[in-house]
Amino acid sequence: MKISRMLLFVTATVLSLSMAATGALAGWEPERFAAESTLEIMTVDAEGGEHWFPIWLVVVDGDVFIRLGNRAADRVAANTRSPIVSVRIAGEEFGSVQALATPGMADAVGDAMAEKYFSDLFIRILPHPMTMRLVPVVRQAAAPPTTAVR
Repeated sequence: MKISRMLLFVTATVLSLSMAATGALAGWEPERFAAESTLEIMTVDAEGGEHWFPIWLVVVDGDVFIRLGNRAADRVAANTRSPIVSVRIAGEEFGSVQALATPGMADAVGDAMAEKYFSDLFIRILPHPMTMRLVPVVRQAAAPPTTAVR
């Protein structure tokens, strides 16, 4: 019985460390999301109101990126949980995702958007002040209390 608990503890610790090291989060699979047209982001305003809105996405070099127009950029800038947003994609919801500004990726993301979405031909001429990479927050599980093994 004691060996089983020790084995369980070691397995849980290794899995936790492995997920933290790789940034893996169950269900967060950018390559699978590449086939999706949109995702939804939820921000929280100063009054605590939640607002979900759809936005196009692309996957570039294995990461999920979005490009925000003025209105969406204003919502994200006013988000009281910043840089955390919630994301719904491919029938799943992720409650804690970092929306990280990546201005250096604006051209690559713009090119990927143009390739993926035909109507980007018209949308691209509008201002897009924010390009962001979405990165799920991986929380390390608290280590179980240590017990002496005899």
